[in-house]
Formats: sequence, structure tokens, C-alpha cells
Amino acid sequence: MATCKFLCRYSLSFLELSTTRIGTCTPSLHFSGHRLLFRSSGFKLKSNRHSTRPYGVVSVESVDDSYTSPDEDEVKQTSVGDLIWRNSNDDVTSFMKMERVIEPRSNTRFPYLDKFKTGSSFLSSREVLDAVEPSLMELRKERFRNVVNNRTYSVCLVVEGLSDAGNVSAAFRSADALGFQSVHVVALDSRKRYKEHRHVSMRAEKWLDIELWDTTEECFDVLKSRGYRIATTHLGMETVSVYDMDWSQPTAIVVGNEGRGISEEALKLSDMHCSIPMKGMVDSFNVSVASGILMHHAVCDRTTRLGAHGDLTSDEKQILLAEFSLRHSRSSISIAHEYAKRKIAASLKL
Repeated sequence: MATCKFLCRYSLSFLELSTTRIGTCTPSLHFSGHRLLFRSSGFKLKSNRHSTRPYGVVSVESVDDSYTSPDEDEVKQTSVGDLIWRNSNDDVTSFMKMERVIEPRSNTRFPYLDKFKTGSSFLSSREVLDAVEPSLMELRKERFRNVVNNRTYSVCLVVEGLSDAGNVSAAFRSADALGFQSVHVVALDSRKRYKEHRHVSMRAEKWLDIELWDTTEECFDVLKSRGYRIATTHLGMETVSVYDMDWSQPTAIVVGNEGRGISEEALKLSDMHCSIPMKGMVDSFNVSVASGILMHHAVCDRTTRLGAHGDLTSDEKQILLAEFSLRHSRSSISIAHEYAKRKIAASLKL
């Protein structure tokens, strides 16, 4: 073990010294895969396995001739995970780039307006794409289009009171992989450190819409106002098998604490209780495994009933595509602001 530590320290020191030899390298754009892309001259040793940054960026209040792109070192490096464990929903929603629908708006599940604020003006999703897409690789653009085509807000995941950060991360990863855009987190233990488990989620939270709630009642009230039925997972006599549910209906599926399960409050406020039939000696799955099974079955059921899991309209797809393009990197935000600046300058000449 001592030898291993010595080799690790030696390797890190060597890498740190070696970066000074290439300080004149041409700046390059790295496409990463929440917490997100960064630019640098040469190479920069990071503690994380992937080169990433938070997708909350410094807002630009003007687009006049004095506008300059925010310097990377001046941007506060705060991750979604950090904010989750601080339980600050206002901060999390600020990560979303396009303007958001203001609550309450009955039966509205798609959260974005067709507007991106840049200074005192706005760009439409079409204008955002016109500005940003030329800077993206074709493979990246195709990936975005495929993901958006398979996204839905009609079924969302709610994790209530989970105390294991690894389970939350794994649930995020499953939600992204299976095409669920909306995830809700209720009353987490703020003492836990999510950022130590980011490798489990594989940065999936970068591409999700995560909403945080202090109480189960508050979360359920908003979900019901958006038209969801609340289905809590529960081991009991009066439960419906997840295989007998109609997942084409807007549904918020709730999973509970690893030890205590769903809270009594959630059971009382939910519209139905459901369970995954068990065939073995044990009577429960790990919560992250259960989340994956539930969401996978929902995808299969929706595909059978509706022909596809993704159900966004063409306008919603375009808006979400613009959202992903802006989340892609800090440079995407700067490019959009520069586009708006040129747009204003052109209009003034007319």
C-alpha cells in the first residue's frame, strides 16, 4: 500500500510538471459528458475522471459592445449534487437555460418556454440552434436528436428521503438512460456528500431536469397540479402489480428510503400503491435497482400501448434540443450571447 501511495504521488507530480512544457498548446474544445465541458490551454490535471463543469453559468446582463465572455476561473464551480445536498431548488432550476414555465399552470408538464434570455433580449430555440449548432460535432448533434426523440415528461421519478448518495446517483443514471427527463428529490439528508458518488451517475444529471422539495406534501401537490397520478412503491396487501398498470397515463413513480421505505405521509397522499412481484426468498430490491426495473417496465409498456416511449411534440423537441445545446458547454452560452449581440447590432442598422 505504501508503494502504491508513493507511485501515485510520483505520477501526479510528474504530470503536474509535464504540463508546463506544453503551455503554448492551441486552446481546444473538449466535449464532455453535469457536470460539463471546459476549455483550457494545454492540459489541466483534474481530480475527477471526466473533464466537466457545472451547467449553471454566470448570467450576462447586457449584450452591448463591451460584452465579454465570462472567464472560466470566475465562474463558481458548484455542482448539481452539491445543491441537492443543500436542498436548494431555486439554485437547481437556475441551471436550466431556457426560460421556465411559471407555476401554477394546470396539467403542464413540459417546463420550458421558447425563450432564452440574453441580457435584455431573448432568443428563440430556433435562433439558439442556429447559433450553437455550427460549433458542435455532427456526432454530438445526432446524439442530441436521438435522445430528444426518446424523452418524455409523462412519467417521472420521485426519490423520497434517500440517505445513500450512491443510490440517488444510480437512479439518475437509469432515468437518463431510459429517457425520463424529469426527476424529483424529496427531503434528502444534507450531511451526505453526493459529489463523491458522481461517477455512479456518469454525469447523467447534466441532462436531467431535477427538482428538489423540502416536503412530500409540497412535491405531490405540484405533481398533481401538473396532471400526474402518484404511484408509491409499497410492500402491502392492497397494492397493484407494476405489470398491471397503464403507464401511458401521466404517472409519478415514488421510491422511498432504503431502510424505512415510503413514508406514511407519501402513502396517504398517493393515488395508488404498486409493487414489483417477487419470486425469491427476499421481499425487496435495492432502491436503485427497483427504480431501474420500474422505469424499464414503464418504457416497455408505453412502447406497446403508444408505439414509442418518447412523446414530445415537434416544438417541445426543438426547445429541449436548444436546452441540451446550451447545457453542452460554457462556450455554447457565450456563442448564444454573441449571436444575440450581432442580432441587436444588425437591427440597429436598419
